[in-house]
Amino acid sequence: MDSLLDAVAALVFRVSSEKVRAIASRIRRTQKDRADSTLVGVVGTPIAAELIDKLISTWRLTTVSADELASMLLAASHTFSKTANQQTMELVWTGPTTPFVSTRRTEQALLQVVNAAERSLFITSFVAYDVSSIVQALNAASERGVAISILLERSKDQGGSVTFDVISKMKTMVPNARIYAWIAKVDPFVGGCVHAKVAVADGTICFVTSANLTGHAMDKNMEAGLLVSGGDTPRQLEDHLRSLTDAKVISRV
Repeated sequence: MDSLLDAVAALVFRVSSEKVRAIASRIRRTQKDRADSTLVGVVGTPIAAELIDKLISTWRLTTVSADELASMLLAASHTFSKTANQQTMELVWTGPTTPFVSTRRTEQALLQVVNAAERSLFITSFVAYDVSSIVQALNAASERGVAISILLERSKDQGGSVTFDVISKMKTMVPNARIYAWIAKVDPFVGGCVHAKVAVADGTICFVTSANLTGHAMDKNMEAGLLVSGGDTPRQLEDHLRSLTDAKVISRV
């Protein structure tokens, strides 16, 4: 039975839900020994045809009926589609690449989050400079009515860790953004800094990355991250950041 379930899962993963329904419909009207001819031409790619052949050969080794197999396919397809619609996750990488993994670049992912924002956008970074494309996108988001919040590390002169005043620079570059800093630190966080690098828009899409808001991070450094769309993660991240502002853990400056 596990082999048949694996064959069902492999087919559902590769074939559209419409094709799965067509396959299930034909299976209901056939017998195991005639399945090869019944399913000829239902899919158009060699890989999908190979998966159907695997499904049929595995099915013939079981006592599962045609109706049962059709129901398994439909249930698996529905579950896969539902899960895919709820949350997708994409690897983001800046730096040397290989031919084995296709990835999005950091700047592309961050711009996708910023450009997707319709109501709210929250970004955190240790430092921020030399990111003209991001600044331009942030100001465009502000012009279309997006409420922008940015949490940054303070300079050493202000009690923080960076060597220059990132906050004042960001206020100049994105004048309508609400700029926050982590000022009130209590045990066990005394001496800590804002090291998180995230961006979340409308609680529906978020980017979690190793990259700061810098030109080198966008183009030259080896940086890794995940772009998450849908599901609970973006909403949880936004709720957490908003709670930090509501509880005055981070303060507007």
